[in-house]
Amino acid sequence: MKTPSNTQRFLNTGLGVLFLAIMLFPVYWMVNTSFQGGGSAASSSFFPTEPVLDGYRRAIDQQTGNLVTSLLVALGTVVVSLAIATPASYALAKFKLAGSNIVLFSLLIAQMIPGIVIANALYTIYNQVGLLNTIPGLILANATQAIPFAVLIMTAFMRGLPASLVEAARVDGAGYFRAFFSIIVPVSKNSIITAGLFCFLFTWSDFIFAVSLTTSDEVKPVTLGIYEYLNGEVQSWGPVLATAVLASIPAIGMLIVAQRYIAAGALGGATK
Repeated sequence: MKTPSNTQRFLNTGLGVLFLAIMLFPVYWMVNTSFQGGGSAASSSFFPTEPVLDGYRRAIDQQTGNLVTSLLVALGTVVVSLAIATPASYALAKFKLAGSNIVLFSLLIAQMIPGIVIANALYTIYNQVGLLNTIPGLILANATQAIPFAVLIMTAFMRGLPASLVEAARVDGAGYFRAFFSIIVPVSKNSIITAGLFCFLFTWSDFIFAVSLTTSDEVKPVTLGIYEYLNGEVQSWGPVLATAVLASIPAIGMLIVAQRYIAAGALGGATK
């Protein structure tokens, strides 16, 4: 294969940097405007020469409770989703179950159902059982979309694990549950972390369930908080975008910490 010339490498690098700058510009503008006193986002200067923290002070004062609610719901969804999806993925990948392929296809179809359809159905049920305006209710709602995705990701990975791993544990006297927790779970760490991270991101950015299943200020995720925040802050975008910056920090932090697990977990099912 022909080796690219220095000029071609330079052009490729320049194009990559240009495309990256275009994609990240909205993020920069969000951070930039959050440090400017007020006015519209369009009228903000290109660089905050005199940065102010008034927007962050107001955001922290008014949106901290919503951020905590989103964090509790997201972490709870991760726990519930992985607790169900991990053993389910192992069973679908390693046990010769009748109709396992049909189950996987059904989970894929479930991923295509619009969230608003699920939210409308859950609203009626939640209203009857008292789960409206509750953190457990939001956790269960978000888990309905997170679990199918987690099962698909982990099943693909676990199908690539050698059967000899479990067989060796069985020979040593371990039962199926002991082999699962002692062998399969540690070996599948990359796919579990990947699935958990995406479950967190799905839930953290959820708006449909938040607006459909919460009707009071008692429980309000930050996405709904930002949406309602716009009603009173449209003339001063500093606090609005400061809230958006604060809401981005947990997701960015988790992506940075878990990035080395993501590629291995996502691609692990493609190799044997």
